[in-house]
Formats: sequence, C-alpha cells, structure tokens
Amino acid sequence: MASSALLGAGLPLGVAPALLSSCSGGEQQKGSTVQANHSPEELGMYSFVDIAPDGKPLKAALVGCGDRGTGAATQFLEAGPNVSIVALVDIFPDRMETCRKVLSEKFNNNVEDGNCFLGFDAYQKVMAMADIDVVLLCTPTHFRPEQFKAAVEAGKHIFMEKPCAVDPTGIRTVIASAKVASSKGLTVITGNQRRHRRDYWEAYIQVRNGLIGDIVSGAAHWDQGAWWNKFKRPEWSDMEYCIRNWFNIKWLSGDHILDQAIHNIDITTWFMGERPVRAVGFGGRARRLTGDIFDFFSVDYYYANDKRMLATARQIDGCDGNVSEQVLGSKGIAQLNDRGEIKILDYSGNVLWQYDYASKPVKNPYQQEHIHLVESIRLNKKINQAEDLAYSTQVAILGREAAYTGKPITWDEIMASNLRYGPEKYEMGALPDYHEGEAPIPGKAPEA
Repeated sequence: MASSALLGAGLPLGVAPALLSSCSGGEQQKGSTVQANHSPEELGMYSFVDIAPDGKPLKAALVGCGDRGTGAATQFLEAGPNVSIVALVDIFPDRMETCRKVLSEKFNNNVEDGNCFLGFDAYQKVMAMADIDVVLLCTPTHFRPEQFKAAVEAGKHIFMEKPCAVDPTGIRTVIASAKVASSKGLTVITGNQRRHRRDYWEAYIQVRNGLIGDIVSGAAHWDQGAWWNKFKRPEWSDMEYCIRNWFNIKWLSGDHILDQAIHNIDITTWFMGERPVRAVGFGGRARRLTGDIFDFFSVDYYYANDKRMLATARQIDGCDGNVSEQVLGSKGIAQLNDRGEIKILDYSGNVLWQYDYASKPVKNPYQQEHIHLVESIRLNKKINQAEDLAYSTQVAILGREAAYTGKPITWDEIMASNLRYGPEKYEMGALPDYHEGEAPIPGKAPEA
C-alpha cells in the first residue's frame, strides 16, 4: 500500500512533496517581503467552540488502554453529546480493566465483555465492527502505521496520537494511508495538540501575513527532568517488559525526540512551511535508568536559502527546563509556548502583537482536539491532519538518526531509507535483538 498509493499520487518513493499541505503557498515560502492578507478561513483555521454539536450517535473503539489512551477516551466522551466508547483493545488485561473502570465510574460508559479484545492483532476485530464510527489509536508508536492503515481501509474516522511512526518505513505507510483517507472523506485528527490551540493559530496567521517579515530560522525545545521508568519484573518476558516500559524503548517510542519534542518540531515545521535539506545531530545517554534511548539531543536542521532550525530535547533532572518554540523573521520574532505567553516582538523588544487571553481563553487542547474530531464528522467539515503529522515526525526521525550516527543525513536519504525498528513477529517471549541499556553510539551506530 505504501508504494502503490505514493506512486499513484505522483510521488516517487523517497521524494517528499515540495511543500507541506497545511503550509503550501504563501509569500513567505517564496522569500517575498510583500505584506499578505490571508484570512483565518483561507489558512484553514479550525473553529474553537467549547463543545461539539449534537448529531447522530458516534460510537468509538479505543485501541490502547494505557494512561494516554484512557485520557483520550475520556476527552472524546467529553467532546459533545451522543458519543460513546463501545469497544476496547489492548495487550494487557490489567490495563484494559483499569480503563474500563474509569469509563464506567466517571461517565457511566459501560463496555460489554464481548467488545473487549486482547492481543497484538485484536485491533483488526474492531475494524470489522460495522457499528464503529471512530477509532482512537493510542498504542505505543511502533504499532501506529499498520493500525492507521487498517482503520483507513475499514472506513473509520480516526484520532491518532502523536507521533505516527518510529521509522521511515512506517512514515511511508502513514503518508500513503493519509491520501487514501482523504479520498474516502475520512476525518483524521492527530495528537499534536498545539495545532488545536487558538493562541498558536492566531500567531500563525500573524506570521503568514508578514508581521515578522521573511522567516530566516526557528528553534524548538522540549527540555525537562527525567521521565517515567519501569524496571523489569522476573515474571515479565522481554516483550512484556518492553511494552510496559515502552517510552524508554527505541523500537516502541522512537526516542523522546519523537514522543515529546515532536510537539515543538511540529510547530516550527508548520510555521516555517518547508522541509529541511539535511540535519546534523548530537546526543547521548547520560543518566537514563532503563531502556535503550538517549536522554539528550541537539539537532541543527539546514534549509534552502541558508535558513536554520535548532531542536533540543533533554530529560535529565537538575538541568534547566525549556518547552517552547521561536520563529525568527527579518522583522521580528514569534515567541511561542503553552504557558499563555504567546507574543511577537521586534528586535528592539517592542511588542508587535500578543494574544489576548483575557477575552479569548484557550481551552485545554487535549479536549479541543476531540471537539474538532466530533465537529468535523458531524458538520462534514473534513479535517485530515495525518500527512502533516507524518512529515513533522519524519523531521524528528531525521534529527534522531543524525544524532544516533553522528553523521549528516539528507531529507531525501531519510525519505528513501528502508530503516525499520522492531521485531517482524509480535508475540510474548524473548527479543534477541533487544539489549537493555545499549543505546546507539554516535560514530559507531549503523547509518539510516
């Protein structure tokens, strides 16, 4: 499917579209300093209603019942009237029962025993259920491409958590499936939740309309303390341990530059409106307690016309924290973050624009994205964010592999790469190719 759909769309394998779909066109991408006057509607800004409209019942299946999946399910149930979760899928009975209990006690949403499916291939059972309108894909990232493909083939509307793949092989599957979803008129909402914040959208409109002039560079940062770990228990097989500790496992999460820094990389990719030409990265494993991933990254992305973007990601206690994005132009800088401090300054420090939080409060974006999901389906206002997420995820993958190998990697190389992480067969038991604590060594790691 990945090859045929891409080729059918006129895209030779290994070559990305010239512009990202949500950022195509516009004066800044052409290097012009001419003031634009794009309307929010022209740029594709979503509505920001407090609750989705009523309509025909929408029945959803949750694939992945962990903490994030349970959170997504509750946010879906709170998005609007006449919605329900009618099926659950997971690997582990304890995770499913915890989720089931939350849905029942908090929302009186009771999932029948016959609609609770366990196993690596259990997601296929809910895709075959005719009464399922929506699927929420919230498993560890490695499994996302094939599950997304199955949901699209089944004609389901989709919420897909970020990121959408851990390797270029998965990215190509997502891009191909995204195009099929568009041809079928399916709604696909993705979990890069900053795109569901009104303050980010209004800043984006200001940037696209020339307030900071020509974009010359950007920066993306997710630097925080240590994240969660789970240590292996004697009764767990290698596979069970990896999935229960998935965030710290390279083949399941893609490393934290994907799982967390994707938020910031996605924003700079969106605002800059183009893909990098190549990347050079740095990183390593200093204090992480489990798994086989890094705990810090710094990546230089090089673009056409000497533009640059710096992305950093760190998870080490006792260090400076910074979760933000900056987009620099010839006339000023857009300072972006989710702390309610979004504004645009000139280089003398004068405020050119700032978001008015007093008159336009920003709704929790994790809730807003599900409102957009239900609203899009019920009003037939089609939104498909999958391809944008795929390209942003590929930017993060490009940086990760540059850091892993210690070598420059081009965009065309990463798009054409056959790199794939993870086992070919999914079953509980030993994983001979997984070695706890053995992170890639820059200068010695295999090339992407």
